Amino acid sequence: MKASRISLMIFSLAAAPAFAGDVDLSLTNDSVKGQVNFFGTNNDIQLGTGYTYREGGLDILNADFHAQGRTAIGNLPTTAGIGMRGIAWDADRLDGGAIALGGFATVNIPKVPGLSFTGGLHYAPSILSFGDSDDLTSVELRGSYRVIRNAEVFAGYRYLNTDLDRPYRGDVDLDEGVMAGMKIFF
Repeated sequence: MKASRISLMIFSLAAAPAFAGDVDLSLTNDSVKGQVNFFGTNNDIQLGTGYTYREGGLDILNADFHAQGRTAIGNLPTTAGIGMRGIAWDADRLDGGAIALGGFATVNIPKVPGLSFTGGLHYAPSILSFGDSDDLTSVELRGSYRVIRNAEVFAGYRYLNTDLDRPYRGDVDLDEGVMAGMKIFF
């Protein structure tokens, strides 16, 4: 089963150049995530999809839809997006998901060409959650450096948490940790 997940991720990443704006691969100590975004930063919308496998048999899928545009924070050029992230997760005995609302911002540092910082926050209250999830919070922070025109490396922190619905009750970190990865632009 694990081999088929890895094969599916490799196939998806290999096929990505035909239809993607960028492909993002990141690792934490306990998980691996692949993300494909279909449009570049100059488009007015961004669609993306991702898959995370966490040790212990936890599968997490996401589908993203954001309106995005260029702006500035202070004098720093920024790409920002507002929209939603659909997240579905499946563990051995539990499963759930949510439609989380939120956004992201990528701030470029002009004095250090290639350096940028990205932050994203999405939240779903219980009304937008389903299955065993009662609410869901997704946070990602990263610092990136573009090493060549079409590739960057990054390091940061990823946090995906849900509160469980009855009868389980409790707080579960679906994915959390310091991450490192790379992003390839097409």
